[in-house]
Amino acid sequence: MEAKQTLFLELIDQHKGILHKIAKMYMDNSEDQNDLIQEIVLQLWKSFDRFEGNAQFSTWMYRVSLNTALTFFKKEKKKTDRHTFLENIDQVDEVDSGEKETQLELFYKAVHELNKVEKALIFLFLEGQSHKEIGSNLGISEGNARVKLNRTKEKIQIIIKKYGYEF
Repeated sequence: MEAKQTLFLELIDQHKGILHKIAKMYMDNSEDQNDLIQEIVLQLWKSFDRFEGNAQFSTWMYRVSLNTALTFFKKEKKKTDRHTFLENIDQVDEVDSGEKETQLELFYKAVHELNKVEKALIFLFLEGQSHKEIGSNLGISEGNARVKLNRTKEKIQIIIKKYGYEF
Protein backbone atom coordinates (compact mmCIF):
# COMPACT_ATOMS: atom_id res chain seq x y z
CA MET A 1 0.00 0.00 0.00
CA GLU A 2 2.75 2.43 0.91
CA ALA A 3 4.56 1.81 -2.40
CA LYS A 4 1.34 2.59 -4.27
CA GLN A 5 0.94 5.87 -2.39
CA THR A 6 4.56 6.82 -3.02
CA LEU A 7 4.25 6.08 -6.74
CA PHE A 8 1.00 8.07 -6.94
CA LEU A 9 2.50 11.10 -5.17
CA GLU A 10 5.60 10.99 -7.39
CA LEU A 11 3.48 10.89 -10.54
CA ILE A 12 1.25 13.72 -9.31
CA ASP A 13 4.33 15.80 -8.49
CA GLN A 14 5.83 15.16 -11.94
CA HIS A 15 2.64 16.27 -13.66
CA LYS A 16 1.34 18.94 -11.24
CA GLY A 17 1.45 21.52 -14.03
CA ILE A 18 -1.56 19.78 -15.59
CA LEU A 19 -3.53 20.34 -12.39
CA HIS A 20 -2.72 24.03 -12.18
CA LYS A 21 -3.43 24.69 -15.86
CA ILE A 22 -6.80 22.97 -15.75
CA ALA A 23 -7.74 24.77 -12.55
CA LYS A 24 -6.82 28.13 -14.08
CA MET A 25 -8.84 27.37 -17.22
CA TYR A 26 -12.00 26.46 -15.32
CA MET A 27 -11.90 28.66 -12.21
CA ASP A 28 -11.32 32.38 -12.04
CA ASN A 29 -10.04 32.81 -8.48
CA SER A 30 -7.32 31.10 -6.50
CA GLU A 31 -9.63 29.69 -3.83
CA ASP A 32 -11.81 27.91 -6.40
CA GLN A 33 -8.69 26.79 -8.28
CA ASN A 34 -7.30 25.19 -5.12
CA ASP A 35 -10.64 23.49 -4.43
CA LEU A 36 -10.68 22.09 -7.95
CA ILE A 37 -7.09 20.83 -7.66
CA GLN A 38 -7.99 19.02 -4.44
CA GLU A 39 -11.04 17.46 -6.08
CA ILE A 40 -8.98 16.35 -9.10
CA VAL A 41 -6.29 14.76 -6.90
CA LEU A 42 -9.01 12.97 -4.91
CA GLN A 43 -10.59 11.60 -8.09
CA LEU A 44 -7.18 10.59 -9.45
CA TRP A 45 -6.46 8.70 -6.24
CA LYS A 46 -9.88 7.01 -6.24
CA SER A 47 -9.35 5.79 -9.80
CA PHE A 48 -5.61 5.09 -9.58
CA ASP A 49 -6.22 1.33 -9.24
CA ARG A 50 -7.89 1.41 -12.67
CA PHE A 51 -4.86 3.01 -14.34
CA GLU A 52 -3.51 0.07 -16.30
CA GLY A 53 -0.50 1.73 -17.88
CA ASN A 54 -1.75 1.20 -21.44
CA ALA A 55 -1.37 4.93 -22.01
CA GLN A 56 1.04 7.42 -20.50
CA PHE A 57 0.16 8.55 -17.00
CA SER A 58 -0.17 12.14 -18.22
CA THR A 59 -2.74 11.11 -20.86
CA TRP A 60 -4.80 9.27 -18.25
CA MET A 61 -4.40 12.21 -15.88
CA TYR A 62 -5.71 14.64 -18.54
CA ARG A 63 -8.82 12.58 -19.02
CA VAL A 64 -9.63 12.15 -15.32
CA SER A 65 -8.74 15.79 -14.58
CA LEU A 66 -10.87 17.21 -17.38
CA ASN A 67 -13.84 15.02 -16.48
CA THR A 68 -13.51 16.11 -12.85
CA ALA A 69 -13.20 19.77 -13.87
CA LEU A 70 -16.32 19.53 -16.03
CA THR A 71 -18.32 18.01 -13.16
CA PHE A 72 -16.90 20.45 -10.62
CA PHE A 73 -17.56 23.38 -12.96
CA LYS A 74 -21.23 22.41 -13.23
CA LYS A 75 -21.51 22.38 -9.43
CA GLU A 76 -19.80 25.76 -9.13
CA LYS A 77 -21.99 27.32 -11.83
CA LYS A 78 -25.07 26.30 -9.84
CA LYS A 79 -23.71 28.06 -6.75
CA THR A 80 -23.02 31.36 -8.45
CA ASP A 81 -22.48 32.85 -11.86
CA ARG A 82 -19.58 35.23 -11.74
CA HIS A 83 -17.17 36.66 -14.24
CA THR A 84 -14.53 38.33 -12.11
CA PHE A 85 -11.21 39.44 -13.45
CA LEU A 86 -8.34 37.03 -12.87
CA GLU A 87 -6.43 37.61 -9.66
CA ASN A 88 -3.40 35.47 -10.39
CA ILE A 89 -1.83 35.75 -13.83
CA ASP A 90 1.10 33.63 -14.99
CA GLN A 91 4.43 35.24 -14.19
CA VAL A 92 6.07 36.76 -17.26
CA ASP A 93 9.57 38.02 -18.03
CA GLU A 94 10.45 41.59 -17.06
CA VAL A 95 10.96 42.51 -20.74
CA ASP A 96 7.64 43.62 -22.21
CA SER A 97 5.93 42.30 -19.09
CA GLY A 98 3.18 44.93 -19.27
CA GLU A 99 2.14 43.91 -22.78
CA LYS A 100 2.46 40.20 -22.07
CA GLU A 101 0.52 40.56 -18.85
CA THR A 102 -2.26 42.41 -20.67
CA GLN A 103 -2.37 39.69 -23.32
CA LEU A 104 -2.52 36.95 -20.67
CA GLU A 105 -5.26 38.76 -18.76
CA LEU A 106 -7.33 39.12 -21.91
CA PHE A 107 -6.69 35.53 -22.93
CA TYR A 108 -7.79 34.10 -19.57
CA LYS A 109 -10.73 36.49 -19.42
CA ALA A 110 -11.80 35.24 -22.86
CA VAL A 111 -11.28 31.60 -21.86
CA HIS A 112 -13.63 32.09 -18.91
CA GLU A 113 -16.36 32.99 -21.40
CA LEU A 114 -15.99 29.68 -23.26
CA ASN A 115 -18.15 26.67 -22.54
CA LYS A 116 -16.67 23.63 -20.79
CA VAL A 117 -15.85 21.70 -23.98
CA GLU A 118 -14.21 24.72 -25.59
CA LYS A 119 -12.05 25.19 -22.48
CA ALA A 120 -10.95 21.57 -22.67
CA LEU A 121 -10.12 21.94 -26.37
CA ILE A 122 -7.98 25.02 -25.76
CA PHE A 123 -6.26 23.45 -22.77
CA LEU A 124 -5.30 20.31 -24.68
CA PHE A 125 -4.17 22.41 -27.65
CA LEU A 126 -1.97 24.55 -25.40
CA GLU A 127 -0.52 21.36 -23.97
CA GLY A 128 0.70 20.52 -27.47
CA GLN A 129 -1.64 17.64 -28.14
CA SER A 130 -2.44 16.68 -31.71
CA HIS A 131 -5.97 16.77 -33.10
CA LYS A 132 -6.02 12.99 -32.81
CA GLU A 133 -4.98 13.11 -29.13
CA ILE A 134 -7.48 15.87 -28.40
CA GLY A 135 -10.24 13.85 -30.04
CA SER A 136 -9.25 10.76 -28.09
CA ASN A 137 -9.20 12.62 -24.77
CA LEU A 138 -12.60 14.18 -25.41
CA GLY A 139 -14.22 11.15 -27.00
CA ILE A 140 -14.71 12.76 -30.42
CA SER A 141 -13.22 12.14 -33.85
CA GLU A 142 -9.97 13.75 -34.99
CA GLY A 143 -11.84 15.75 -37.64
CA ASN A 144 -14.43 16.92 -35.15
CA ALA A 145 -11.63 17.98 -32.78
CA ARG A 146 -9.99 20.00 -35.57
CA VAL A 147 -13.22 21.78 -36.50
CA LYS A 148 -14.22 22.50 -32.89
CA LEU A 149 -10.72 23.75 -32.07
CA ASN A 150 -10.66 26.13 -35.04
CA ARG A 151 -14.07 27.49 -34.12
CA THR A 152 -12.96 27.92 -30.51
CA LYS A 153 -9.81 29.81 -31.55
CA GLU A 154 -11.96 32.14 -33.67
CA LYS A 155 -14.34 32.62 -30.76
CA ILE A 156 -11.45 33.60 -28.46
CA GLN A 157 -10.27 36.17 -30.99
CA ILE A 158 -13.76 37.64 -31.23
CA ILE A 159 -14.07 37.84 -27.44
CA ILE A 160 -10.67 39.50 -27.10
CA LYS A 161 -11.53 42.02 -29.85
CA LYS A 162 -14.74 42.76 -27.91
CA TYR A 163 -12.46 43.97 -25.10
CA GLY A 164 -10.78 46.37 -27.51
CA TYR A 165 -7.53 44.49 -28.16
CA GLU A 166 -6.45 44.10 -31.78
CA PHE A 167 -4.05 41.41 -33.00
